[in-house]
Amino acid sequence: MLIIKFLLSYSQIIKYKMSLFIKKPLDKLLAEAAETGEHTLKRTLGSGALLALGVGAIIGAGIFVRTAAAAGNHAGPGVMISYIIAGIGCAFAGLCYVEFASMIPIAGSAYTYSYATMGELIAWIIGWDLILEYALGAATVAIAWSEYLNKFCEHYFGFTIPYEWCHSPFQSEMINGMASGVHGIMNIPALVVLALLTLILIKGTKESANFNSIIVIIKVVIVLVFIGLGWSFIRPENHAQIIPTNIGETQLMNGEIGFFDFFKNFWGEFGVSGVLKGAGIVFFAYVGFDAVSTAAQEAKNPQKGMPIGILGSLAFCTVLYILFSYVLTGIANYSEFSVTGEGHEAAVAYAINKYMIGYEWFGGLITIAILAGFSSVILVMLLGQSRVFYSMSKDGLLPKAFSEIHPKYKTPAKATMWLFLLVGIFAAFVPGDVVGDMCSIGTLFAFILVSAGVIIMRKTNPDTPRPFRVALVPLIPILGIVVCGLMIIGLGAENWIRLFIWLAIGFVIYFGYSKKHSKLNNPDKK
Repeated sequence: MLIIKFLLSYSQIIKYKMSLFIKKPLDKLLAEAAETGEHTLKRTLGSGALLALGVGAIIGAGIFVRTAAAAGNHAGPGVMISYIIAGIGCAFAGLCYVEFASMIPIAGSAYTYSYATMGELIAWIIGWDLILEYALGAATVAIAWSEYLNKFCEHYFGFTIPYEWCHSPFQSEMINGMASGVHGIMNIPALVVLALLTLILIKGTKESANFNSIIVIIKVVIVLVFIGLGWSFIRPENHAQIIPTNIGETQLMNGEIGFFDFFKNFWGEFGVSGVLKGAGIVFFAYVGFDAVSTAAQEAKNPQKGMPIGILGSLAFCTVLYILFSYVLTGIANYSEFSVTGEGHEAAVAYAINKYMIGYEWFGGLITIAILAGFSSVILVMLLGQSRVFYSMSKDGLLPKAFSEIHPKYKTPAKATMWLFLLVGIFAAFVPGDVVGDMCSIGTLFAFILVSAGVIIMRKTNPDTPRPFRVALVPLIPILGIVVCGLMIIGLGAENWIRLFIWLAIGFVIYFGYSKKHSKLNNPDKK
């Protein structure tokens, strides 16, 4: 009798384990991708629009804000190398994204790919994790938008928004390095821009893409003009030491400390460790190229458009980032961009106004372009997140409201409105640096799983047609996993803890709601 009870219990455990890792059949995904009708997303995006979506998402807070933060606190002029490291990691992951997006042209991005390759629990983890990438990415950029709005108001109208109403309650005003006693209450400008862009997204995907394309042209031109004008203001002494010395590395080389003592303090400021940590920070500047894959179900020709949108935007922006960081750290010394430096916020305008004599007018113009550029980043991030919610809801892992299509605009309007509420809370009440680092670690985790998914799919579905194939599998995906893993390490233990807490909350929701409503695990439920 005991043996029978044991066998029954064991079989129940095996059955439960299998239900956690049940995979969504590839033929079912391809059937969903081919669906048409009033309850599906419209295919309205061409290759040019997809490329503009990628560039629109990438060039924003990362290049204008995180470049200065990484240079001033960790990498110095070596932030150029940080961008190269981050770009290499993204390139490996980007190739994996393109293989999936061209093979499975459906909304959901890494969530959908994980469902097909690693099962429901992993898909839920990555779907929950993507909130860190897209939703918190949108919140980070909205906070940066608020900072630059203040610069715009100061430059053109001679006033600034009161500190209390454009900062988080966890921030306090610093004047000349001293606390003024004024604390933030709520970031209202960040909420306003989120609300306006939410309305545009609800109106339609094509309209949103057209709005984004116009803004992309404006901000790319402005970045190129900054590089062109700023080149003649580069001071060679600012690039005399590309990688500033880390004190611990110097002591190690001089034999003053042992390797073990050095390793304990490896993730310090500057030096090689600073460049690696800088890579984890500026990685945020690349967040967004994968958002193109979330629009695969709205692409006219995803087999052609996905490689152009993902890899094209990544290559273009990497070159632009390296040139931009070279000019910025050449005009102003990296130490001026530290936490205590004057130019930490609105660094580009600061460098122009202080060092580019005769071009002060350009500081105001670039602030306008940055505001517009940030707007396109927020737009693409919100679009990407709403499409992930849409896919998760279609699978039953989120409430049905998230996959309801607006009868007139053919967009997931309810998901977009709920997303505004979620993003708005972070943008209004959480400091930008905290939100940005959480976004980076969430994105890197997603890249690792997508890279692993390509290896698994090659084993489980070797004969499935692949319009785009990653070369040198498993080498390329493994390199993507390794580089992204190193950048996660560079973000430090504090951000790992935040990630674990976020995932723990996700597990509670999955086992409390999602597993019970999963359409794969509960086929009788509608």
